[in-house]
Amino acid sequence: MEVGRVSAIFRYPVKSMAGELLDTAKLGWHGIEGDRRFAFRRLADESAFPWLTASKVPELLLYRPIALDSNNAGTSPTHVRTPEGKEYELRSDELKAEISGRHGSGVELMNLKHGIFDEAHISVINRGTVEGIERESGRHLDLRRFRPNVLIETDSPEPFAEDRWVGHTLILGEGKNAPAVRVTMKDERCVMINFDPDTIERDSEVMKTVVRLNENTAGVYCTVVQAGELHVGQVVRLVD
Repeated sequence: MEVGRVSAIFRYPVKSMAGELLDTAKLGWHGIEGDRRFAFRRLADESAFPWLTASKVPELLLYRPIALDSNNAGTSPTHVRTPEGKEYELRSDELKAEISGRHGSGVELMNLKHGIFDEAHISVINRGTVEGIERESGRHLDLRRFRPNVLIETDSPEPFAEDRWVGHTLILGEGKNAPAVRVTMKDERCVMINFDPDTIERDSEVMKTVVRLNENTAGVYCTVVQAGELHVGQVVRLVD
């Protein structure tokens, strides 16, 4: 069953920092190539989730990973531009010191080959879901609040239609080599959706609306079942 088309593709090179809007991307077994391969680890945290995120330091959303090396392949940033416009090498002591200062405790940069994810390698949301939350909250919402990897434009404006995709497979594109993802679970939201991605202004009504409308879930998590090329405009089909 055709459910819509790929409307946007996003990659987040450094966990909780600003993302990149892409026209095309390689989808591998561990998600979009270059997605969340870097993260800052809290040195004093010995839990199973030691990563520093914008839920603890909202300013992380304003840091923008960039590639200044022309020889770079394009999937891995070389530098980070700070909210004040300074540019530091990604692996530099200067950037580490600045992030540690924001956090109030020591951090170190980690580079994990298979990425650092909360639940699954791919997050998908339906544009109708974002627009539904927008209407009910009475606010204009930038979809980047929800930090999806893939935005799907469905044929119906119905919000939370993707909830019914759990347990099924999404095929993105045509042909036997089309990438495919298995929808495994709903995406339970945290306070990060309350932050404007450009100003980090906080608005708790956003999360309250998601709680009220859909038990605090918006979008779905997926695992990759066939690697391939993602393109904006690809037809998306739902299969058992």
